[in-house]
Amino acid sequence: MRNIIITVVGTQKDAAGEENRIELVSPGKHYHKNGVDYFIYKETAISGMEGTTTTIKLYPDHVTIVRTGSIQHRQEFRLHSVYHSTYMTAFGKLKMSVYTNNLEVNFVDSAGSVNIGYELAINGKWQSTNTLAITIREDNSNGYQTAAKRGN
Repeated sequence: MRNIIITVVGTQKDAAGEENRIELVSPGKHYHKNGVDYFIYKETAISGMEGTTTTIKLYPDHVTIVRTGSIQHRQEFRLHSVYHSTYMTAFGKLKMSVYTNNLEVNFVDSAGSVNIGYELAINGKWQSTNTLAITIREDNSNGYQTAAKRGN
C-alpha cells in the first residue's frame, strides 16, 4: 500500500447557471488488486461529509466511488450510461441518478488524474451539471496534512 495525496475538485452548475466549487486535498492510500486501483481517503467538514471514508476504484472501463461512515453511497461512472443509487444520510435517503458524459482516466503507477463530467438528478428531477477532477500523486513526505476550501 502506498501513501498518496489526493486532490478532488468538484463543480456543480444548476439551472440558474450558478456554479459551486469545492476542493479537497487529503492524504490517502493506494493499492492495486485484481486489475483495479483503489484510492482511500477521509472526507472533511468542508465537503459536508465529515466522518466518511471515500474509496475511488479505477476499473479498465469505469470508475466507482464508494462512501462509508456518516454517508452511505455508491456511484458508478460509465461513459454514456445512467447509474441509479440511494444516497443515505442521518437525515434520510435520496434517490440519485448520474448520466456520465465525460470520463478520462490517465493513471500510471501511483500518479495521475481522473476527470468525470456528469448530469445529476435527485428523486427523478434534474439538479445540476457536474465535474469531478481528481489528481493523485505519491506522498513521499512523513507528514499528514489535510486541506480543503469551498468557493463559488
